[in-house]
Amino acid sequence: MAARIYLDHAATTPLRPAARAAMLEAYDGWANPSSPHGEGRAARAALEDARRRIAEQTGWRGAVLFTSGASEGLAMAMAGAKAGRRIVSTVEHDAVRRRGEGTVPLMVDQNGRVTDVTLALAFEQAGERPLVAVQLVNSETGVIQPAETIGEAVRAAGGLWLCDATQAVGKMALPDADFIAFSAHKFGGPVGVGALLVRDLATLPPTGGQEQGYRGGTENWPAVAGMAAALEEGAGWMERAVELRAHCDSVIAEAGGEVIARGAERLATIASYRMPGMAAAAQLIRFDMAGFAVSAGSACSSGSLRPSHVLAAMGLDETAAGEVIRVSFGRTTRREDVWRFADQWRLIADDAKARV
Repeated sequence: MAARIYLDHAATTPLRPAARAAMLEAYDGWANPSSPHGEGRAARAALEDARRRIAEQTGWRGAVLFTSGASEGLAMAMAGAKAGRRIVSTVEHDAVRRRGEGTVPLMVDQNGRVTDVTLALAFEQAGERPLVAVQLVNSETGVIQPAETIGEAVRAAGGLWLCDATQAVGKMALPDADFIAFSAHKFGGPVGVGALLVRDLATLPPTGGQEQGYRGGTENWPAVAGMAAALEEGAGWMERAVELRAHCDSVIAEAGGEVIARGAERLATIASYRMPGMAAAAQLIRFDMAGFAVSAGSACSSGSLRPSHVLAAMGLDETAAGEVIRVSFGRTTRREDVWRFADQWRLIADDAKARV
């Protein structure tokens, strides 16, 4: 029996050996970083060194606040940023959308990207100094937003930019945003830790507790150590991901499938494909039985298999959106894994056509 093939790295990717080793070392010397004794001071020094290393790896010159993950960081900025009305793109992750009561929607085009026109309309509706929530990379389609355009528009409007960079950190350069949130487990760090990068702490009032007054609870030094170690491994494997995604795109398009947002710039590690005539739920079962782990939409919505708000925002009707699955690659993905998946996709698609 062939080994199973994991192609759901956008949901979570395996813990890197360097991250595991760093965490074990931190646990061996564990002490509360907020304690005043020698052991606590040593843990504090190590924690601050990890903060410096993460800032260095991300090219960040502002504050680095450790969180439990991107969802917490996004919630902190959405709730507390010193800004006016919130503008939220229609393709944001649920972690942002569920904090968006009373927000101004920022529409996208058929490729899932915001435009000069949609930005201008949203700014006109929002009024002065808005907080603009636009991700860098979409977790379902891999579409990369025009960071330079967004940054210039937000600055011209006197607003603040909150960027969900969860899929981008460790894979591409970060934008000139005011707030950037991410989770470690997306790039080989441990689950349950992440960071909120803040350009100017004056734009985010503290709420009390640790992390310079922005978060309660004992600092999770071992998890932070793992996050820093994973980030330092870099993304030397991204060129290989470009080849893998290109092969998948080509085979699936030739077999009659639809490559979602093929006309947009996309991160090479994520792709969404529509198989006309077969529901995503049925596809997931077929692929799982064949030994492939893939998903439908983001991890937070795929469990319920509800229609994707991202695909709806891009203009797909409910039937078409319900026929889309996501494939995502990671550092451990091999060329033969993707070639086998593409062949399997073609077999299942041929079977779907035969049943029509």
